Amino acid sequence: MKKMYSNKLVITSLVLPGVLLFVFAILAPICLSVYYSLTDYSGMGSWNMIGLDNYKALMKDEAFFTALRNSLLLAIGFICIQHPLAIIVAAVLDKLSGKGESFFRCVYFIPNVISVAVIAYLWKFIYNPNFGLLNNILKLFGYKGTVNWLSAENAIWSVLVVLIWHGFGWGMLIYYSGIKNIDPTLYEAAAIDGANQRQTFLRITLPLMKPVIQVNVTMAVISALKQMETVYLLTNGGPGNATQFTATYLYQQAFKAFRYGYGNAISVVFIIICLLATVFLNKIFEERRPEGRA
Repeated sequence: MKKMYSNKLVITSLVLPGVLLFVFAILAPICLSVYYSLTDYSGMGSWNMIGLDNYKALMKDEAFFTALRNSLLLAIGFICIQHPLAIIVAAVLDKLSGKGESFFRCVYFIPNVISVAVIAYLWKFIYNPNFGLLNNILKLFGYKGTVNWLSAENAIWSVLVVLIWHGFGWGMLIYYSGIKNIDPTLYEAAAIDGANQRQTFLRITLPLMKPVIQVNVTMAVISALKQMETVYLLTNGGPGNATQFTATYLYQQAFKAFRYGYGNAISVVFIIICLLATVFLNKIFEERRPEGRA
């Protein structure tokens, strides 16, 4: 076996498929996107090289910065609302046993197995100002007015609620799996030492969950930046650009406004932001070595 893996032909045959997949599925599309971002290509016909004009226009595009702001708000919502709740629910589920644990684990994950189209139209009916569930609940409590949940003032917050709710199951399941992999003898030792549940959670569960939290938070930030389907079906970025996100704005510019070159400029900036966000989060979560140690 050792002799086989020292054979250059064997090594090449094992590595080559992965390299080719990376080149043709990731690297080549990125290079093409950079190229088209330097043109005025409309998606059909000929095109001209215009240099950095698309990027200059992008820096003055208020709708683009609105989309970035909304993506940032969603990322904050994921990190500050969805994930703390998800890790607490995962810790509580871990303390349950038998059918109760399985039942609630399935209940929390149900929204993630429902079609995005169904989720979007379900919430459209919930938010409907005439017969929607939310307004009917308000009427039960004596509120006599009607709230338009998808108006320019309320739409972004309504969309954020849907997205945070919809992605909750994935985050919870990842944290649940991470907690299940913690050695139970650590909890037994803590109980013998007299630690209560709060101390056990803060001193054992959270520190040992740090790698899981890092992966989950990084995925959440990238998911917030590339959010598309639910927003497109729920509001299509409207009213105006109130609920515009980076991915929806990219789609509209490239395939509806026929500004394919401009859409590619957005995608290049999007890739750069994702890479910077990943590096930044890795820096935050990296282990700090004590001074004087190698």
